[in-house]
Amino acid sequence: MTVTSVSRQIPRPAAGHTALKGVNRVGDATSLVTVYLVLLLAIPSNVTITGLGSLGRPALLWGLALFVFWAVSRLQWRTVDVERVSQPVRFAFVVYFVMVLVSFAAAMLRGQPADQISPAITWVVGLISSAGVLLVILDGVQTMRDVSRLVRRVGIGVALLAALALVQVVTQQYLLDFWGSVPGFTLGFGGVAERNGQIRASATATHPLELVTTLNAGLSICIAAALTRGFRPGASRAASFWWWAATALIAVVALTGLSRSAMIGFTVAVVAMIPAIPARYRVQVVAGGAVLVGVLIAAVPGLAGATARLFTGASEDGSTLSRTDALARLTEFMSPSPLIGVGSGTFLPRYYIFDNQWAITTIEVGVIGLAAFAAILVTAMWSAWDARQRSTWPDARLVGHALAASVLNVALLFAFFDGLAFPITAGLLFVLVGLCGAIRTVAAANRSPVWEPRPSAFSAGAGVRVYEPVAAEPTGTSRLHHREGSAD
Repeated sequence: MTVTSVSRQIPRPAAGHTALKGVNRVGDATSLVTVYLVLLLAIPSNVTITGLGSLGRPALLWGLALFVFWAVSRLQWRTVDVERVSQPVRFAFVVYFVMVLVSFAAAMLRGQPADQISPAITWVVGLISSAGVLLVILDGVQTMRDVSRLVRRVGIGVALLAALALVQVVTQQYLLDFWGSVPGFTLGFGGVAERNGQIRASATATHPLELVTTLNAGLSICIAAALTRGFRPGASRAASFWWWAATALIAVVALTGLSRSAMIGFTVAVVAMIPAIPARYRVQVVAGGAVLVGVLIAAVPGLAGATARLFTGASEDGSTLSRTDALARLTEFMSPSPLIGVGSGTFLPRYYIFDNQWAITTIEVGVIGLAAFAAILVTAMWSAWDARQRSTWPDARLVGHALAASVLNVALLFAFFDGLAFPITAGLLFVLVGLCGAIRTVAAANRSPVWEPRPSAFSAGAGVRVYEPVAAEPTGTSRLHHREGSAD
């Protein structure tokens, strides 16, 4: 009589496996999202594939591919490799996504001018692309190694943007015009601008505000990487030097951009990260920052006066007055449909320029949609902060702190421009939100038993492995890095 053994795969915490791979799981999510980051940050956001119009941005198309990949992978899942963790970010995003579809359907049923239909469709397609990125990160990035890699790559990408922006300021040239002659691509509006006699660069962004928001969102990540040698425990001290250099580079571009938004975002990023800096280094870091500001004032003539005028003359500044007047008219534009809005992507600049993403969200998807969008950012920050509070891994705690600070920065700066209308800030936001959920998964695994393969009397000789729990290590740091490595 032959006894057939049957294996049972038990969910394992994130610390106990290498990655989600294979035909029945989301594949190498880290590599897939890295491709998205390269397309998002390296290719100018005003470059599109000829013939596709606003839908022809390479990053948007790759996000759609990620959404299809995620959907197919979920349909093929047969087993659970990782212990399930509740993700409030996912629920909030689904509610927001449903509200966008409801407002879009209602707008189309009411009838829209011909020039509003295409932007509305583009907005919905763009949200599906963002959903692909978010969901692949939530379900595919579930180890500290992969979270560290993605966070590190975000920091590197933002630092390279700052380097390009600095070169643009020095040369007073856009340097990316060659994209207009690349066959199959169209280069839209963009370039360097001038304010109060100072050059404002945009790097690969469409507008300087998009650039400074991206830089300030990445500043917290670069500070965290500098404190941990790039989240590489075995790296030399030179790694910290390069990350501090990247931090200083971002600070230089942000402070010389002559933008109130840049100043506010920079201040929020620095203040938010001070508690994460070890007490013995705080005085040195703050002093270094003060020296950097002093050097900038001395090296750039007129910088101090121009910066002061941004705030002292705010009451007479055209952009400030425009934003103030716009808020007074918010209820007027909301009145046709206060609950579900007038339709996603249908409120065009010809009606009014709010320069405030929160106000535009309220108009387009209503109060319910606004609450859902706010819930995405709040739950993302809560997830990252929960990881910060509960994890015993130093790197996980610092990553959680930095991600929460980054999302907070973006949320605040959205009050100064319509960030979701700009490809880089919109795409990076959903990457950060996804990483907030991913670090929550890692932190939850840190609090769970570690599951290891153990021989079983029932499965002995049958070529079958089962998983049995062993006690979790007090910190988990050494085991994690020994097992998974941290090299990029």
